[in-house]
Amino acid sequence: MEMLRDTWYLFLRLVRGTLRMPVFVIISIVQPILWVLLFGQLFRAVTTIQGFGASSYVQFLAPGIAIMTALFGAAYSGMGLLADIDRGVLDRFLATPVARGSLIAARILHAATQVVLQALIILGVATLLGARPRGGLAGVAVVLLAASLLGAAFAAFSNALALLARRQELVIAVMNFIVLPMTFLSSMIMSRNLMPGWISAASRFNPVNWAVTAARDGFEGRAPDELARCLALLAGFALLCAVLSTRAFGRYRRAM
Repeated sequence: MEMLRDTWYLFLRLVRGTLRMPVFVIISIVQPILWVLLFGQLFRAVTTIQGFGASSYVQFLAPGIAIMTALFGAAYSGMGLLADIDRGVLDRFLATPVARGSLIAARILHAATQVVLQALIILGVATLLGARPRGGLAGVAVVLLAASLLGAAFAAFSNALALLARRQELVIAVMNFIVLPMTFLSSMIMSRNLMPGWISAASRFNPVNWAVTAARDGFEGRAPDELARCLALLAGFALLCAVLSTRAFGRYRRAM
């Protein structure tokens, strides 16, 4: 109970910090909105290609961009932790009775909550452009669940990297090196039916593609078995990243 209470208070601290500086959230959501607007118009003719598997590109794109927002929104979560380390805030927290695990759990929860709100905005914009959640409210909930799991996983990994590297330049370089290839090795913007064979094969082991597949299946109200499998894989990936961040935090504490 103490860890849950401490996680909640630390989460509220992060929320207040975000509300004081909303420009970062606004910037992170503007680009995905532009992608929905521009990609939806630019590539709408791709649906006429035999085998694409969708009649509307905006309908196809909406859950993918929601996941992209989660990915990019959470990938740099470790930058906030680095700021706390540089200002000595984290060390001061460690001098208090606060539960140690809550210091990382609050950041993961904050990242997951933020990407859920961003994903909702993306789905709202896509709805204005003609996309419809054929899976109903349950389908929208699946999109948000997939986004939150992926966001939590990458937030945990980003925080682990920050604790180990302790340099902003290295965190940015590593996350860019990881995030961009994982984005394009998924079905986020292109149907797997039209992918080259090697990309389609690689996407089966890509957590980003698991999230996109689960989100799209939920949004379209189809393939419950595939959806459940992808969500289970995502949950396992998030747990693995959480363990990694916990071990990195333990190493940081021992190095003090």
